[in-house]
Amino acid sequence: MRGVSRIVGLIIIYLPLSVKCQNVGRKEKAKHKDSSQDTVFEVGPLPDGFNDNPRGTKRIRVMFYNVENLFDNMDDPGKNDEEYLPGGIRNWSDYRYWNKQNAIARVIIALGGWEAPEIVGLCEVENRKVLVDLVTKTALKKVGYDIIHEESPDLRGVDVALLYRPEKFRPFRHQSIRLVFPFDTSAKTRDILLVSGKILNQDTIHIFINHWPSKFGGAKTTEPRRIFAAQKVRQVCDSLLKLNSQSKILIIGDLNDEHFEPSIREGLKAFPVKEAKGWQELYNLSSEVKGGTHKFREHWHLIDHMIVSYGLLQGNKGFSVTSQSMKIFDAPFLLVKDEINLGYKPNRTYEGMRYNGGFADHLPVYLDLILKQEP
Repeated sequence: MRGVSRIVGLIIIYLPLSVKCQNVGRKEKAKHKDSSQDTVFEVGPLPDGFNDNPRGTKRIRVMFYNVENLFDNMDDPGKNDEEYLPGGIRNWSDYRYWNKQNAIARVIIALGGWEAPEIVGLCEVENRKVLVDLVTKTALKKVGYDIIHEESPDLRGVDVALLYRPEKFRPFRHQSIRLVFPFDTSAKTRDILLVSGKILNQDTIHIFINHWPSKFGGAKTTEPRRIFAAQKVRQVCDSLLKLNSQSKILIIGDLNDEHFEPSIREGLKAFPVKEAKGWQELYNLSSEVKGGTHKFREHWHLIDHMIVSYGLLQGNKGFSVTSQSMKIFDAPFLLVKDEINLGYKPNRTYEGMRYNGGFADHLPVYLDLILKQEP
């Protein structure tokens, strides 16, 4: 990990007075109070080299963020959400819920720069309600995000979702890709979400939002599940590429593996950009990125990916990316000193069972789709 980058700028945003993104030395409030009044809030220093300029009609910013257990504080009888209920082992409260919501909104706004990201992929969200609260009752309410979300069979109730600005991105189709493991049909996990739409009424893009099975229980033991998820995505990609070899495909998500592991190289058949060969291939932009998005003990791991088709990487017209397009948003306010393993680590909502009031255990990733100029 690069550590804390130098300060290159500050973003001032306007939040409701009820927004509380700083936690140190304050008492918890029993209830969230919505307010139409505004107050100036300083997002803080940005990562080294961060481009915060308005994008207009020449660029589209896509981000992905594992927000780590965005649960509401109401019981869903069909889900194992007891630890995130009032009186549960985490003592999840109305205050903590709204503090988490406002923290996530702060990250999204900061990552957008002078305008909010056009497309936002999320994982570890409990339901549609938490998404509606996020886009209508935090600082994001002025952005006007629309939501695409489908309930999945995950036992804990966490799903993937997409937020988008309808003036920049117009979806025309979406589907949930259900994962039923033939070697363990009783296992339940989150769906993969595929959204197809038009960027600025020009290019069609197909976006897969993923949160593949974790390594809980052992990396080798759980590896077949991630390989199966990868193969399902690859099958759909092959269908899209068969219809149009120049299809613009973007695969984003927490894959719980790094780019060199079997699920990605063998299951998804996504390779480093330097190995680009042709229209039927997929290329992992994370292979060109230094650092990581998740820290386990003393090691950073890059398990949040952005993978593209050849048509998006080498397209002759419309929107495209380069091998260097993917970035990790390692803003200093998302990091805290790691007193045990040295260096820095993500500023999380909880440290173990102790409430910390931070953001999430992952750092967001993003890229800009750039409109190629006509010759």
